[in-house]
Amino acid sequence: MNLELDRERIALGIRQPWAELILQGRKTIEVRSRPTNVRGPIYIYTSQKISRDPLARESIERFGLDPSKLVYGRIIGEVTIADCRRSDSDDSDASCIPTSALQNHFAWELTNPVRFEEPQLPKFLPYGVWFYPFRRKTT
Repeated sequence: MNLELDRERIALGIRQPWAELILQGRKTIEVRSRPTNVRGPIYIYTSQKISRDPLARESIERFGLDPSKLVYGRIIGEVTIADCRRSDSDDSDASCIPTSALQNHFAWELTNPVRFEEPQLPKFLPYGVWFYPFRRKTT
């Protein structure tokens, strides 16, 4: 399969195992401390290191993931950001984190996860949470 990449599409950097859980369709809410106005398809970039958060370790065990088999430092797929709102206690299952970690955060609602057959090396590395992996940043 020859993947047609959209040079204008923005990517979101997400540490493992969260990126993997998004592409598996298990994590349909990304919890962040800030809201986003971004809507539509985005690329998922996996950070070069696994998350050190204890919640990540719990999710690795809960979902039977092998950290040595996860992809790091690549664009591994895409997902659509459908909405953004304040998180609430009902978001625990969809975000793969406990209710206690949702307080004062935002729920980015994710749909349509698509895993790339071949992870893609970005042409340009992340310079923040959001970045353009296949073109230079314009000011």
